Amino acid sequence: MENRQMEEVWITGIGLVSSLGEGCEDHWRSMGNGGSCEPVVDAETFAPYAVHPLGEVDFSSQVPKRGDLRQMGPWQRLGTYTAGLALSDAGVAGDPAYLNKMDMIIAADGGERDIEVDIAVLEGIGRRNDPEVFLNEALSTQLRPTLFLAQLPNLMAGNISIVHKVCGSSRTFMGEEMAGVSAAQIAVKKIRHGQSELCLIGGAYNAERDDMQFAFELGHYLWPGEFEPLWERRKKGGGIVNGSVGAFLVLESKSHATARGARAYAQLSEVLADRCDRAPGAAARNAREQFDALGASLEPGPLAVLSGACGAEPVTGEERAFLEGLSDKGFDVSARAVSSMLGHSVEAQFLSGLALAAIAASKKQLFGPVAGSDFEKPYDGCPDRILVTSWGHWRGEGMALVETLAA
Repeated sequence: MENRQMEEVWITGIGLVSSLGEGCEDHWRSMGNGGSCEPVVDAETFAPYAVHPLGEVDFSSQVPKRGDLRQMGPWQRLGTYTAGLALSDAGVAGDPAYLNKMDMIIAADGGERDIEVDIAVLEGIGRRNDPEVFLNEALSTQLRPTLFLAQLPNLMAGNISIVHKVCGSSRTFMGEEMAGVSAAQIAVKKIRHGQSELCLIGGAYNAERDDMQFAFELGHYLWPGEFEPLWERRKKGGGIVNGSVGAFLVLESKSHATARGARAYAQLSEVLADRCDRAPGAAARNAREQFDALGASLEPGPLAVLSGACGAEPVTGEERAFLEGLSDKGFDVSARAVSSMLGHSVEAQFLSGLALAAIAASKKQLFGPVAGSDFEKPYDGCPDRILVTSWGHWRGEGMALVETLAA
């Protein structure tokens, strides 16, 4: 069989929306290019738990039809809007020559619930001697099928296809943080092996939801009380502060990007993924194996890391110990916790890390450390290679390498 040279994968478009604003320049200004990042936090709405809230967004600028907006929940609006930003940034929005062949891979959660109906059902069950009968009646009379179907995860991809006319292959991953890792991993493999030239990947997470706050707290994951940077929370047991984020990337083969004269932010060289039972040391073992697999591309010395750590313990402490342990291999790690700056965005977490790494690579400077962190330290010089990690709050470990492009 003829050996075929692998394609390079370039990041040619970024759509990023969070509490810090929208687009690359908003995030570059807000995240301390030379200084320190001051996160935006809402400590009142879900007290005692904080969130990083979404700023003001004019969704109609990317989703002009009111009917389209009306049938989407907030997280689908955010995803569809952010996808439009990425397409525009890549210079392919509205161009059938590119959109007709663009593949799409989405990381999505299970959709948003009607909280009032949920509360009514729970209260009703408590008053009935036949809860199973009552529940069946409620499912058939109180849930609107059209609304429920409109919130199915794969309909985020459908909405993007309808609104932005992305017409290549489409797939949707569910599975919390690892959904975003899988979306990036599959896209990179498809492009490197010549199965795709142009791919849109992304995800969105609406943190400002009572049901999601409730679900995380049932698992004892949330951080209560006054906001602290992610690495500092371990002193009081750790915890997650969620954030509303939309993160989409246009990935493209080098040959295709060069042929159309596209500007590129960075090269996405590799995406690795694994999972374990989270026995003590198991996640770190996966991370060490992933890091060793990237070893040929990494030289000892200064190493910039954008960590997708969530803040929950013991997994966040284990990741910090792993990063500190890289000094034994000759690496001087300067880490930045994405969750300290944007909040933890679950399905969008890894993708937002890739977006921020690409921005930093294109600016030839790492973001400043978050204010109040004793672990994050300044990084001098141009980060030629940036390691991006994602350790899920419950399962899954991912790692990627983003590199600056040759002049």
